[in-house]
Amino acid sequence: MTNGARTNVALVIATSLCIWCLPAPAQTQGQTQAQTRRQLLQDIESGQFREAVLLGQQAVSRWPRDAQLRHYLGLAYFESDDLKQAQEQLTRARELNPEDSATHYDLALVLLSQNNNPGAADELEASIKLDPSNALAHVLLGRAYLNSNRSLQAIDEFKAALKLDPAIKLGHYHLGFAYFSLGRNDEAISEYKEELRRSGESTVTVDALGHALLAGGKYEAAVTYLRRGTELDAPNPDVWYDLGKALALAGQWAQAEPALRKAAELNPKDPGPHYQLARVLEKLGSADEARKERERFAELKKAQPATAGMATGRDQ
Repeated sequence: MTNGARTNVALVIATSLCIWCLPAPAQTQGQTQAQTRRQLLQDIESGQFREAVLLGQQAVSRWPRDAQLRHYLGLAYFESDDLKQAQEQLTRARELNPEDSATHYDLALVLLSQNNNPGAADELEASIKLDPSNALAHVLLGRAYLNSNRSLQAIDEFKAALKLDPAIKLGHYHLGFAYFSLGRNDEAISEYKEELRRSGESTVTVDALGHALLAGGKYEAAVTYLRRGTELDAPNPDVWYDLGKALALAGQWAQAEPALRKAAELNPKDPGPHYQLARVLEKLGSADEARKERERFAELKKAQPATAGMATGRDQ
C-alpha cells in the first residue's frame, strides 16, 4: 500500500486525465510475474498512476488469478480517482486471497471514500483479525463505527489504536470526538488537550477543543482556542460562528459582532449567525439592525428543507 493511500482516506479530486491516451508502458511480455509485480508497485510508489493502470491491465489479462497484481491495479485505480474500478479489482483480489490483511484494508479505504461505512467496517474487521497490530486500521474502524452511530465500539477501537501506538497522529483527537458525540465533554476536552500536547497544534484539534469548551459552558477558555482557530482555519465559517457565540455568552458583545458577521459572510445560507447577531445587536442597542437580522434568519430558516435543522447541524 502506498503512503498516500494509508494517510489520506478521502481521495483528492484532481482534473480528469485520459489515461487511455498516453503511450503504453513497457509490455509485460518478456517479464516474469514477479518482475511485473515489482514494476507495477514501483510505478505506484513513484506516482506514475496512469502508467500503472495500463501496466496493471496488461498484467491481469495475462495472469488473471494473480491476487497481488489485482491488488496493485486496484491501488492504481484508487490513486487515479476511479473508485468503481478500484473496488472491482480489490474485491477480486480479496476473493483470490482472502487471507491478505492489506487487501481488506485497502478495499476499506475505497469504501470509506464512498461513505460506505458499514462495508468499510466489515473489511477493517477482517483486516484486523488477520493483523491485530495495525494501529491505523483500528483508527479507521473506529471512524467507520462512529459514522454508523456505534460510538461505544468506536471508543474501544481508538483505545486499541493508542495502546498499540501511543503516538499515532490524531488518535486522541478521534477518541475525543467519540466522547463528544456521547455528550462526555470533559473526557473529550481532556483527549483534545492530550492530542495537542503530543502532536502539536493542528487546525482540526484546536477547532474541536474550542467547540467542546463552548458546549461545556467554559466560554473564556473557549474564546482562547477559537481565536487561535480563526487564525489557523480562517475560511471555516463554523469556527467564526463558535467564536462569536462564545464571545457573546462571555458578555463580550462588541467583539462578538464582527466574528458573527464573518461567519455569515463565509456561509451566506446559514441562518445561525443571523440569529446570534440579532441577540448581540440588541445588547449593543441597535434595535433596527437586530430586527433585520431576525428577518434574515427567518428567511434562511424557511428556505431550508423541512427535514433539516440548522445548516451546520448545530443549536442556535
